[in-house]
Amino acid sequence: MHNLYIIGDIGNTDVKICIYKNKTIIKKIRLITDKVNLKYLKKNLNTLRKYDKNLKQILFCSVVPSCYKKIRNYFKLYFNTNCNELKNLNLNKLLKIKVDRKQIGSDRLANAISIIDNKNNYIVVDFGTATNFDVITTNCYNGGVIAPGINLSLDNLSKKTSLIPNIKFKKTDNVIGKNTISAINSGFFFGYTGLIDNIIHSIIKQSKKKYKIIFTGGLAKMFKNSLKLKLKLKIKIKSNLTTDGVLKAAMYSNK
Repeated sequence: MHNLYIIGDIGNTDVKICIYKNKTIIKKIRLITDKVNLKYLKKNLNTLRKYDKNLKQILFCSVVPSCYKKIRNYFKLYFNTNCNELKNLNLNKLLKIKVDRKQIGSDRLANAISIIDNKNNYIVVDFGTATNFDVITTNCYNGGVIAPGINLSLDNLSKKTSLIPNIKFKKTDNVIGKNTISAINSGFFFGYTGLIDNIIHSIIKQSKKKYKIIFTGGLAKMFKNSLKLKLKLKIKIKSNLTTDGVLKAAMYSNK
């Protein structure tokens, strides 16, 4: 018998919902966070009701409590299984948390849960609304770094300046821009490359540990081969890292 899970990741920009059959994603839905209300959910999630009878669990990670509440209410109305949030689970035996749990976004915990293996250390870089760096040693979450997200910073720059247009961020090989758009792309690309390089190097230097590096999020591929990490560390990209972590927590809680 196949176990079906509805797994969600509620971010500041969008909501990712995946149907997992055991450990394989069989359906993905992406919603706009600011648009979420009951009518919007009924329109976009109605197809999920066919999975209701075989559903094992509905579990979300969320950094937008008001949006999670609306989604939880939707599932309460239309599904036989209640929707839960990752931080409500008892995760103590799965992941040791060495910071104030109230201060951590559950997406960051999900990323940590996804890759813990009780033997390796990891630095996870998540390119989302914010650019998050999380440090995991064996099965312990040790904290991390939060920097402004690239697209958020671009949008803010455009809103606060009269002559800078909205642009779609692109990778560039030229440091010196010949017009406004190429100059912005250069500043953001080389600026964030230096930021990522420096933060990873500083984590390694201060903690005096070896790490595997994991990138996730929309712009991860753009930076994978652009860094000049002094230790020549290999970077792996895991596009479903967050929802895989939520699934892992859901399966753990069902044991």
